[in-house]
Amino acid sequence: GVIPALDLSRANLRGANLTDANLRGANLMAANLTDANLTDANLLGANLRGANLTDANLRGANLRGANLTDANLQAADLMAADLTDAKTEGALDLTL
Repeated sequence: GVIPALDLSRANLRGANLTDANLRGANLMAANLTDANLTDANLLGANLRGANLTDANLRGANLRGANLTDANLQAADLMAADLTDAKTEGALDLTL
């Protein structure tokens, strides 16, 4: 059967270790991911609208088709992250 998308909207995941996590299609809208480790995480199609990713480690993360609209990416590490087709309108401090 179809597995429903994980709903972590508004969750406090500050400093969480989510290395290699499968968060495909997850709802992380307005989640606090400050200092979170998302190295090599699968965030394909995830909703990160308005999420706080300050100082987050997103090295090698799959963000294809993810919604990063209005997300805060101050000092986030996006080295080798895949942002193909990601929505980035209004994202704060997105530097590629």
